[in-house]
Amino acid sequence: MQPSADHFRCSRRSLLVASGLGFCGLDLRSLIAAPKTGSASERKAAKSTILIFLQGGASHIDTWDMKPEAPAEYRGEFQLIDTSAPGVRLCEHLPFTARQAHHIAIVNSVGDNGRSAIDHHGGHYHHLTGHAPDETFRSQALNRTPDRGDWPYIGSVVAAKRPPHPYLPSNVWMPQKAVESGYVRPGQFAGRLGAQFDPVYVDGKLDHPVEFRVPALTLGADVSRGRLENRRELLRTLNESQRHFEQVAGVSQLTEQQQLAFRLLGSQQTKTAFQIQDEPLAIREQYGPSINSMSLLMARRLVEAQVPFVTVWWSDDRKAHDTLKCASAGNWDTHGNNFVCLKNRLLPDFDRAYAALLNDLHQRGLLNDTLVVVTSEMGRKPKIGDPRSGGVSGAGRDHWMACLSVLLAGGGIRGGQTYGSSDKRAEFPAEKPVGPEHIAHTIYHAMGIDDLSAVTADGRRYHLMEEGFPLVELF
Repeated sequence: MQPSADHFRCSRRSLLVASGLGFCGLDLRSLIAAPKTGSASERKAAKSTILIFLQGGASHIDTWDMKPEAPAEYRGEFQLIDTSAPGVRLCEHLPFTARQAHHIAIVNSVGDNGRSAIDHHGGHYHHLTGHAPDETFRSQALNRTPDRGDWPYIGSVVAAKRPPHPYLPSNVWMPQKAVESGYVRPGQFAGRLGAQFDPVYVDGKLDHPVEFRVPALTLGADVSRGRLENRRELLRTLNESQRHFEQVAGVSQLTEQQQLAFRLLGSQQTKTAFQIQDEPLAIREQYGPSINSMSLLMARRLVEAQVPFVTVWWSDDRKAHDTLKCASAGNWDTHGNNFVCLKNRLLPDFDRAYAALLNDLHQRGLLNDTLVVVTSEMGRKPKIGDPRSGGVSGAGRDHWMACLSVLLAGGGIRGGQTYGSSDKRAEFPAEKPVGPEHIAHTIYHAMGIDDLSAVTADGRRYHLMEEGFPLVELF
């Protein structure tokens, strides 16, 4: 049974309750088992993870897994450059990232073994949860909506297993939900863990990148501050939202959480954490002016405040993609004009902001405590030419689920290395093939989470991630 569509189009009031639960890190011990002491806890675990999701499918063969010896119809137009890590070479359009390569481990052998179906929906679900999509992703394609029985998002598992943050959410997602052309991507929610572990969504604006809005901390047009200062009126509003929330998530007895939500709403610490305008102009300029740049700077602010999990879902301007003739709905989905879209927009934006984030974390002494992951729902087809953009003349790359790369830095990761490899044309994993489940396990390992057991509402124990294992060689 699927939850009401309203679960994914929350009003301000209902989101206040859901976000209040997220702020409190509600564990509901009847629903989720507490973590046990294990081998990962014997070493210093990362305090936070920043997951940067390059939505659309980033081209691995044009960035961090280039094949200069492959035929021209595969290798493309870009050249390799040396980096700060001996033996690690990257695309020429990643010069700032190249200077940070000594912090980065590149896993070049991630594949799906034919399990992600053929579209973005399946890829999102696989890489956001670590679980292969079920048959409904093939039968329903983009009509497959998020379901309360889905496996939980990695960030939701971390939020459930780590102690709650005293005044901030434990699981933050920005600058927008994973929604494209009206389709809500499965995998970004807590699923069977319960909506209380859903990310708290922070809205950003393409035209005003320094303005972030946390819906739960923003007054609607129909709610004055005077009303919110009236405790009885606030609790009445929360009670209205609670009834809706219970229908969707099956959660009751929220009185304590209502009180906590009230205190959080009035907390200056909570509000201040999201005021990125407080950052010095010189710091903001290092990251760059885009919404993605400011999202990464916001992520640094949040992990500095020890928020356990922060997701940056890479966003882009559809108009800009149309101008560059990328033949896609935006972001990294470069069905047409792949090289122009990468060179003129995508890579410069990512390169500057990602390198600034790593350097900023390092300079502040935060990188060892913060795992930074860069991933996507798929790679791009190594052979140039996509029928939907005119074939070879369109210079695009189609979807490619079979192989992609994942970048990891900080959080105990040994930088300046590559793990595994793809074949000579970057079509399939060759040496040390792994899947999204291994990346998920590696995140949990870095965060000190050994116990991945959970308990259903009716008391049945189950395992959150039976497949795969952490890539301990990276540490």
